[in-house]
Amino acid sequence: MENPRTFLKSLFEAAVEAALPQADIARFLPEKPKGRTVVIGAGKGAAQLAQAVEKAWDGPLTGVVVTRYGYGAKCERIEIIEASHPVPDKAGLLASKRLLGAVSGLGPDDLVIALITGGGSALLPCPPAGVSLADEIALNKALLASGAPISAMNTLRKHVSGIKGGRLAVAAAPAKVVSLIVSDIPGDNPAFVASGPMVPDSATVQDALNVVAQYGLELPAPIMAHLHSKTAISPLPGAPAFARNEVHIIASAEVSLRAAKRRAEAQGIPAEILSDALEGEAREIAKMHAALAKYRHGPLVLLSGGELTVTLKGRGKGGPNSEFLLAFAREIEGYKNIHALSADTDGIDGSEDNAGGFADGGTQMRIRAKGGAPAALLTDNNAWSALDLAGDLLVTGPTGTNVNDLRAILIL
Repeated sequence: MENPRTFLKSLFEAAVEAALPQADIARFLPEKPKGRTVVIGAGKGAAQLAQAVEKAWDGPLTGVVVTRYGYGAKCERIEIIEASHPVPDKAGLLASKRLLGAVSGLGPDDLVIALITGGGSALLPCPPAGVSLADEIALNKALLASGAPISAMNTLRKHVSGIKGGRLAVAAAPAKVVSLIVSDIPGDNPAFVASGPMVPDSATVQDALNVVAQYGLELPAPIMAHLHSKTAISPLPGAPAFARNEVHIIASAEVSLRAAKRRAEAQGIPAEILSDALEGEAREIAKMHAALAKYRHGPLVLLSGGELTVTLKGRGKGGPNSEFLLAFAREIEGYKNIHALSADTDGIDGSEDNAGGFADGGTQMRIRAKGGAPAALLTDNNAWSALDLAGDLLVTGPTGTNVNDLRAILIL
């Protein structure tokens, strides 16, 4: 193979393309109601979904959607608000109020189309009474540094919110709500995507407190006081407000991995999907992938999805995909037949400008040649800087979707 990176990037592109449901969104849209149609949404791919709904919907509609800064799309009838991710800001607080206002006062003949994608948790700050935006920002920062899986993060987030955990759907009742969801959650539980503003689950306040204890989170006193109050209790799935609602997963990691597999096989390389729902510390999952790659015979591509985490102990820059690659490079140093890509399908790994990057048997050597110390950079959670030194970053810009991470390990 002349250029392994070009091949690996083509698999990433196939995965992203499969997660763009815009062209097929019409088949998920409900019948027009007797009353009003209101579109609301949140997430890193929500603006593109809103644009697609506008084109496909044959009738009047209004709405408001919030997405990350730089991720907007032009809409004629649906307002697009941009806000901060992964740490909330005042623009997100305004967006939460606008979404709640958009669904208030609706009747049983009205319809709400909810467009929900990954990233919505940070984009919809809505602190309950007694809790400030600064408190919610502190909560998000603590969770991002904790190494907790996304399901645990969102269990806690939805109990410290006036909009998550099904509360936005309750505000829309008695209107019918149809949720169209692009899942970035391992296992595709819709109640965890964006902390489930339209979809409740059975997690309890005690479950949220268990997350605090398990990950040793130091949270502001107002948040802890709220978690010990009755107002923290989330709506349960059996509540009447949810009786008429529909939920559709319209894109997921599983679909994207199958598309990447087809793309690899079309180029003559056999491919295996390990899992679409891997979770855990990025550097530990890297060891597992490296162990598999070193003892498999090529040509072969190993594919996996899911969401990895990083427990922050250093002060460096990077995200879980970058950390995975730096740890993976350590395990395969000197292996000339192994090449890897790991990237987030939304185009942003953590808070930096790269989707992820590449790694091979020479990555660590290239880092050292530029004056870097790979082990020290990994210890400092400074994987972005390490991959930048090696020339191994993958920068794609916003993709318009988010079905979590794609890892592709090419064995020649």
